[in-house]
Amino acid sequence: MISSLKTGVQPDAPGNKRRTGFTLIEMLVVLAIVALLLTIALPRYFGSLDRSKDVALQENLQVLRVTLDKYYADKGNYPDTLEALVEQKYLRAVPTDPVTESTTTWVLISSTDPDVQGIVDVKSGAIGQTKDGRQYESF
Repeated sequence: MISSLKTGVQPDAPGNKRRTGFTLIEMLVVLAIVALLLTIALPRYFGSLDRSKDVALQENLQVLRVTLDKYYADKGNYPDTLEALVEQKYLRAVPTDPVTESTTTWVLISSTDPDVQGIVDVKSGAIGQTKDGRQYESF
């Protein structure tokens, strides 16, 4: 009531229109700006997502290969399965192939030497290629 005494206008008088909320034009301008920012940001986001999968795949393959070498150095032979590395406490778990999102798609490479038994190398079972054109099978 004190504010109406100072201004002389009733706050809720029928002729007194107060602007509340946003107009349709303001909302459309904001949506256009958000859409513009998304068109700039989303391709970069998905590109970095693909690159991070490639880096994670290379890291997982490196971990598996080093672990196979350590197993061979300790035992004198290579394991028959990747699960043997987990059972013997060389790994906590078989790493996931980040491209296929599975632990069962690893391609296990056996030795061509008949005297050496077991898995000597691991490759990705992912089909396709990276953004820079390398085949996943070549990792």
